[in-house]
Amino acid sequence: MTEPTEPQAPKDERAPAAPKVGVDEWVAQYERRRQERAGPFAPLVRVWDLTPRPAWMAAVVLLAVVYGIFATNSGDLRIGINTILFALLALGLNVVVGWAGLLDLGYIAFYGFGAYVYAFVASEKFGVHLPTPAAVGVVIAATALLGLLLGLPSWRLLGDYLAIVTLFFAQIFLVVTTNGNRINVPGHDGPADITGGPNGIPGVDAFGLGSTEAVEVKTYYWIALGAFVLVAAALYLLNDSRTGRAWRALREDPLAAEAMTMPVNRLKLLAFMFGAATAGLTGSIFAAVQIGVFPQNFELFLLITIYAMVILGGAGSIGGVVIGAVTIGVTLEILRDADWGRIIFYVLLVSAVFVIVRPWRHVPWVVAAVVVFGVLLNQIAGAVWPRGVGRTPLGADGPLGGLVDDWVLLPERPGTIGSIAFVLLVLGALALTLSRGWPRVAGAVPLLYLGAFVWENKLIFQPSVTRFLLVGALLVFVMNLRPQGLMGTARVEIV
Repeated sequence: MTEPTEPQAPKDERAPAAPKVGVDEWVAQYERRRQERAGPFAPLVRVWDLTPRPAWMAAVVLLAVVYGIFATNSGDLRIGINTILFALLALGLNVVVGWAGLLDLGYIAFYGFGAYVYAFVASEKFGVHLPTPAAVGVVIAATALLGLLLGLPSWRLLGDYLAIVTLFFAQIFLVVTTNGNRINVPGHDGPADITGGPNGIPGVDAFGLGSTEAVEVKTYYWIALGAFVLVAAALYLLNDSRTGRAWRALREDPLAAEAMTMPVNRLKLLAFMFGAATAGLTGSIFAAVQIGVFPQNFELFLLITIYAMVILGGAGSIGGVVIGAVTIGVTLEILRDADWGRIIFYVLLVSAVFVIVRPWRHVPWVVAAVVVFGVLLNQIAGAVWPRGVGRTPLGADGPLGGLVDDWVLLPERPGTIGSIAFVLLVLGALALTLSRGWPRVAGAVPLLYLGAFVWENKLIFQPSVTRFLLVGALLVFVMNLRPQGLMGTARVEIV
């Protein structure tokens, strides 16, 4: 007599192809589907996923070609060149950080090293004038070798420890280049001038092929764009190769990758070498465009900017880091204009309302409360503190100038009070992140107005600092909505 069995559900013909519950792949796909259905970036993510990656890159290159054709002003062309160089640097950093998962804080030193090596072999500094193809080849080989040497500590160092070592390397490079005009060399009478010190190395040779030299800015724009296309195509093919897949496995779990007989140490060295070579190539183009190299061009803030580009676009995504580079590069240039800076600031301020206030049906009430709060405060201050509303706003004839005049307090001497308000704004923002419910909504009203007050009375007078503060605010805003970046893939850890 056979034992009774439980009734079996009808077999689904699609079952063999469907992911199983409890498998990591199923969890990751569920997280992906959830993000595709929700959030302000959901339509963009769906279009991104449905469009082949080469088509996206072709569209970006086509836009760059159109820009190069119609841009005639040398200033606009230089903005385009700087943006392309940012994209190249972001692509190189993406190899080390986004694919191999190695926290390299010395990456910007490869960029500077490439620029200086090009100056050594193509200038009057040592009387060497190699042809451009040979000079660029020397730069790429030298920076790749330097990447190999710096990558050797990565065999035993990971995470924060590797970051400290590589950051130390970047600082050593900066110190050596700044003080490289008085280096004691054995057998040489007196200190030798290697790097030119703070004055750098001017008079670097222009790029050329045969008897033709690149003298116009537009020519360098096409050179930079051509280099970007070649590097992006090579990295795209590399990403789909065995090495690219091995890098991603190394990023997810180095121990598991080693257990699967992957050459972990060799993969780390390759990542450092490819990233360094890309940065070195970019440095040689930069040196030729600038007609010189100087230590101030390779300081820490540039490294932070490149990291912000990779994080914003999505580490591990070629198209994502390019979009991040274009977004931040163009934004930094736009913010040189105070009027555009004001527009971007108030757009971010309104966007912050949607991040702070939940549910969103309360947003109109919060915006109205902020407007009323500002108008009433302005009227009261005008009666009891006339000097608090006596200053004409900077850029009063520009966009939003008239509205600001009737809404934000503008003291005649905003220096000290602007600094105090900035400190209060930071403390208020930290306090708001710890609050929930109606205290959070109520606290958002004075905090948003305080943000406008700080902008009009402090930040607008310091454009060089404000540019990076606004880019940081943009980065924080996007990371709150999409932590993996605009085009990055969500990573799900199974515990």
